[in-house]
Amino acid sequence: MHPAFSVIFLTTLIGAGQGLFLALYTVELYSLFDLLPEQESRTFYAPGAAIALGLLALGLLASFFHLGRPERGWRAAARWRTSWLSREVIVLPAFMAAVAAYWLVHWAGWREPRFAPAAGLEVTPSAAIGAAATVLAFALYLCTGMIYACIRFLQEWASPLTVINYLLLGGASGFTLATAFAGYSAPALVPFLGGWAAVLTGIALVTRAASLVRNARLRPKSTLQTAIGVKHPRIVQTAQGFMGGSFNTREFFHGRTRAFVRAIKWTFLVLVFPVPVALLGAGIAAGSAALLALAFAAQYVGLLAERWFFFAQANHPQNLYYQAIA
Repeated sequence: MHPAFSVIFLTTLIGAGQGLFLALYTVELYSLFDLLPEQESRTFYAPGAAIALGLLALGLLASFFHLGRPERGWRAAARWRTSWLSREVIVLPAFMAAVAAYWLVHWAGWREPRFAPAAGLEVTPSAAIGAAATVLAFALYLCTGMIYACIRFLQEWASPLTVINYLLLGGASGFTLATAFAGYSAPALVPFLGGWAAVLTGIALVTRAASLVRNARLRPKSTLQTAIGVKHPRIVQTAQGFMGGSFNTREFFHGRTRAFVRAIKWTFLVLVFPVPVALLGAGIAAGSAALLALAFAAQYVGLLAERWFFFAQANHPQNLYYQAIA
């Protein structure tokens, strides 16, 4: 498939924004049970939520560049009963609204317990809003991943690993960003967040490697015979059938060489996994916020390459017919 950079930025930005929010809320839950030190609302939670909201807004903005008629974008939500894309269009603004509410209660300092569902357990407004936002965050990961996993004729995508990788890679980048943010605003949290970032990155490496191994073993279910409806046992295509390119050759094939695609694969395997973990370890050991920020920057660049590879690796069955070009 042809990788659209608008979708690449959309999925990586909102994935990191979701992961960053989940990291913030994890810290809040731990602090409610006195497992982590209490953090100031206006110096940690509110700025962190603002960054997460900014990433989500940038991702939403990037999505408009993928629309032929942006003014009609609202119609994308009309098929929510059957379309995962429509569900994503609904869940994303809902999640953004929840994150905005989370930012508001922390910025305003509304942290007094409002009710106690059990003895010794008091629930603050931010904890209640954060719980709702967490559900929406996981729902958004599911919707985004299922947009691609539900396309059965694209075998590289039609796997539960697609959804799992969207979740883990987004979570890993979000926790890495949270570690970098904590390096400047809450140094005491750096080992905790950095540890979780490394764990999520390691698990993501296992699942992404599993998808690479799975996809390398796939064989096309269609043949040149079924593509053109001719049953002769030996068919050799010698020409594309017309002089120039077309929508089919532009949108369903990336147009790059195998060597280029292989280089992109190894680029993301290095930048997404070992490099940020090494930088996180060095940053934690040296107490360097700059190294932690560099860890996120390297991982995000790697995620751009990973997402490009994800789209490029999907082999549309129509490429059997246009193999003279592909």
